[in-house]
Amino acid sequence: MPSTPSEQQLRDLRGKELPVLDLLALFGARRRDPSTVLAVEAALNAAGLSTVPYFATCGHHAEVFVQALGTPVTVVQDSEESDADADLDDPAEGLLPQRPLSIGDVLPPGGGLMAQPPSASLETVTHLMRHNNFSQVPIIEGQNILHGVVTWRSVARMYEFGLPPTVANASEHPAHWAVAQDNQDFFSLLPMISEQGYALIRGNDGTIRGIVTAADITERFAATARPFFLIGEIEMRLRKCLGKAIGPDAIRAIQPNNRKTGQISDLQFGDYVVLLDGQQRKESLRPQADQNWLALQWPWEDRVQFVRKLDRVRIIRNKVAHFDPQPLSGELHDELEKFCLLLRHYVQDI
Repeated sequence: MPSTPSEQQLRDLRGKELPVLDLLALFGARRRDPSTVLAVEAALNAAGLSTVPYFATCGHHAEVFVQALGTPVTVVQDSEESDADADLDDPAEGLLPQRPLSIGDVLPPGGGLMAQPPSASLETVTHLMRHNNFSQVPIIEGQNILHGVVTWRSVARMYEFGLPPTVANASEHPAHWAVAQDNQDFFSLLPMISEQGYALIRGNDGTIRGIVTAADITERFAATARPFFLIGEIEMRLRKCLGKAIGPDAIRAIQPNNRKTGQISDLQFGDYVVLLDGQQRKESLRPQADQNWLALQWPWEDRVQFVRKLDRVRIIRNKVAHFDPQPLSGELHDELEKFCLLLRHYVQDI
């Protein structure tokens, strides 16, 4: 974390009430990501302090009371806030994956493996390749004994050397087999997959779990990258239309005390929802949200539905920003596409 207050600075907070965002600001933080929560809690405990409500799970705009560690204190919470508001937290800026991406993470559903036994005829194997548009078929005995991999390249080599048309003669040489453990680093295996066109994936129990092909990598990249670009475009269009219609004072009204810049570029997706939601829990912000919506001059747009869709984009954005190894479902991807198309209708130039 960029900074940590001294124990004396923290002890001086005892008996005081302050916004949770101000508490985070003392530590140079803006969001409650896991590392920030651990650091703040450790520092408070070291100073013999705790907060009510618990700073890590209370509402994003809630105030916390700083008390001696273990002291029961009753604090009346703002009725306009609830723990549900914590859902408005966007991931911390620069949030990165919490573990390396392994090759097992990108296995197609079911493993994508259609192997044949060593007893199969070459005609059976090539028929399977033609009718499924496969570039390779592994020859496996049981679930773990690899006898070879038939590829169109190896079939062509067999005919080139005039060998009898058998599965054994049509298989790649063992030195060319591309086999990886399912926990191996994904990126380190990309050169091998690019050269061989595939990688057979073994599990910890020795069984061959599936196959990852160059085509799978291309599809996975498209499925992973497309949401990032869609969300980026959505945010650019939102900032353009909101920044043009809504003034700095309205923006400052929803910003925490230590960050009242009045700049649309300093807002996160949760803040966009607050700017426009006329049904939000904090009643004091509803009149300004009504004015903000009128300033957009979209009389033909259903406000409730627009805000609901915007909040859905926020939730999807958080999922993408947390880098879930599994790509977005088709349904979630469609939601992003449709909302982006809607914004393109209102904001055509970015």
